[in-house]
Amino acid sequence: MDVIESIYQRRSIKEFDADHKMTAEEEKKLFEAMIQAPTSFNIQHWRFVVLRDPELRAKIRTELGNDQAQMTDASLLVLFTADVDAWKKEPQRYWRNAPQEVADLLVNWMGPFHEGREWLQRDEAQRSIGMAMQTLMLAAKGIGYDSCPMIGFEIEKVADLIKLPSDHVMGPMVAIGKGTKDAWPKAGQLPLSEIVFEDSF
Repeated sequence: MDVIESIYQRRSIKEFDADHKMTAEEEKKLFEAMIQAPTSFNIQHWRFVVLRDPELRAKIRTELGNDQAQMTDASLLVLFTADVDAWKKEPQRYWRNAPQEVADLLVNWMGPFHEGREWLQRDEAQRSIGMAMQTLMLAAKGIGYDSCPMIGFEIEKVADLIKLPSDHVMGPMVAIGKGTKDAWPKAGQLPLSEIVFEDSF
């Protein structure tokens, strides 16, 4: 399936085949595709928590997740988080394969760009999470799997369950698996004339 087709066919599926298991090779293929998503300064500050424990998934679903069936029934459940301090944790490693002059330029710029701008650090983390999520969902569609992004859970309590480090932020979850029921009909997209502007509003 080509990329444009994947974009149009990707839908948020709510019901999955609970008996379907993904292979380790399929998971690896998806994760390797997912981390091709861009990040500012190539920081790659996303951190992905694969929720595998059936009891943990059931607890999140029934106690903290508004009883969303995909939390337990999907083959793969990934919680997206990001390290907001990644920009200052050995930043040279993000450019280890670049020409030295390029690496020096960007590594030396990284600190002044982020320092004292906590709002920017958080915004960049969430932007990176969003791009990785979409990359994962399109990759899943491309190899025949359905997906569903989810934010309807108690963020602080789930953060406690996974022992989220204090310098990390929480993002949504993505469920991936074999859908058993079609998505609702598309609600409709706004016309381009209402949302695309040239040079200014």
